Amino acid sequence: MTRAALDLCKRGCIAGRQVNVTSTPLMAPGRNCWKIADAGRFTLIVDAADYFVAARAAMLKAQHSIMLIGWDFDARIDLRGGADDGPEQLGDFILWLADRTPSLEIRLLRWDIGALKSVFRGRTLLWILRWKRHPRITLRLDSAHPMAASHHQKIVVIDDCMAFCGGIDMTENRWDTRAHRDVEPTRKRPSGQDHGPWHDATSAFDGAAARVMGDMARQRWKAATGEDLTPCPDAHDCWPDGLEPDFRDNRLAVARTLPAYGDFTGCHEIETAYLDLIASAQHVIYAESQYFASRRIIAAIAQRLTEANGPEVVIINPQAAEGWLEPIVMDSARARLVDALRRVDHHGRFRIFHPVTEARAEIYVHSKIMIVDDLHFRVGSSNFNNRSMRMDTECDVILTARNAAERARITALRDDLVAEHLGVSPQTVTDSLAETGSLIRTIDRLRGDGRSLVPYELPDTSQIEDWIAENEILDPHGPEEMLEPLDKRGLFKEWRGKIKQRLHLNR
Repeated sequence: MTRAALDLCKRGCIAGRQVNVTSTPLMAPGRNCWKIADAGRFTLIVDAADYFVAARAAMLKAQHSIMLIGWDFDARIDLRGGADDGPEQLGDFILWLADRTPSLEIRLLRWDIGALKSVFRGRTLLWILRWKRHPRITLRLDSAHPMAASHHQKIVVIDDCMAFCGGIDMTENRWDTRAHRDVEPTRKRPSGQDHGPWHDATSAFDGAAARVMGDMARQRWKAATGEDLTPCPDAHDCWPDGLEPDFRDNRLAVARTLPAYGDFTGCHEIETAYLDLIASAQHVIYAESQYFASRRIIAAIAQRLTEANGPEVVIINPQAAEGWLEPIVMDSARARLVDALRRVDHHGRFRIFHPVTEARAEIYVHSKIMIVDDLHFRVGSSNFNNRSMRMDTECDVILTARNAAERARITALRDDLVAEHLGVSPQTVTDSLAETGSLIRTIDRLRGDGRSLVPYELPDTSQIEDWIAENEILDPHGPEEMLEPLDKRGLFKEWRGKIKQRLHLNR
């Protein structure tokens, strides 16, 4: 934590502007989160190199249960950095853990459609067969979701005493260090090819909040399999050796997206949390997301940009979405929505950037983080797209600062992330913020050649891309819109009143 950040927060301000702290808590179970629980320790883990080491160390301490709930698991990946005698590859490591600890049950739940796509990768099928033969390893596929939806949560729960929740999947193409070097000999796919720089993040926490995450994992397991699981009988310390907590004795809100399915009407806590966080911002909203395409989120941001004294909004996105279909859908939608935001941003408070390496190669952004002022810190699996709000299963955690020290730490985490992207020290970012009073001006001042942040430029899009994006063919805002007539859809469906008028006035 830098001295300048601590001094600013002790004065009750961020970058020189006063932040009023309301006595009414923002997070409310039943509205924008599921539960709020105490965490003895909480930390942000940036990039998979550190995450894989921490997850491995925590799993080594498991005595009763390991639950891996995810979009994808690849048995071939290496959990590097272990100081134990176990094998490095995830598939063999899971088997070794089960054999090593006779009281341990290991359960893996992953998205069914993704599993069908990946079952023939390398020796994946052989590992699956070996897992299934083991009496205390259970692999199940999650198909309890609407047509075209996905199970997108990324959770690990160990003995109900330790949990990880964020955006990092234990699969290929994820491993990288915070250096994001152009040449990284250990950043390889199982095939041996370099998959390129990748930026990601997750969280680790213990205490009652970890048991809440265990309850949620068991609920998801029952939804997918019909099987009731029993909570772990006793709590013990599973915290990985060497993992320093960012916070101690704080409270965590757990928020979910669960789509309408069967008789279940759906749960949209994450969307409500986003909207409440955006509405609460007084000075700055900093967010990292794989996509920028949710019409309701963008409409909420647009509303704040029209205010004379609204917050700055800084978004970190990848240069282009990964895959062959995602760029057509997500990038085209992003272009139209960013253009709309720029039309109403008369005060110059909105910027969107993507990070590049020293040689100016793209660093793919897969993290899902939102930091509002120096008060609220959110990390999870949800992106700024319609699917994450209503269609897919998601899980986020939100930490709200309760004192000056916690507020200073949230500010320090944001400055550290910005510094990583700019290729400078966190202290340099903090000092510049103290001088400029603006995150946007700080980024513009510190941007340069080599490792840095590059401003987003509107691309040329084809008519077919615009049509797909406008009609949200592959990013519907919930299962009910899958069958909705095209003439009832649209990226600007949520834009009403003053925002819509401003769009027309400034064309």
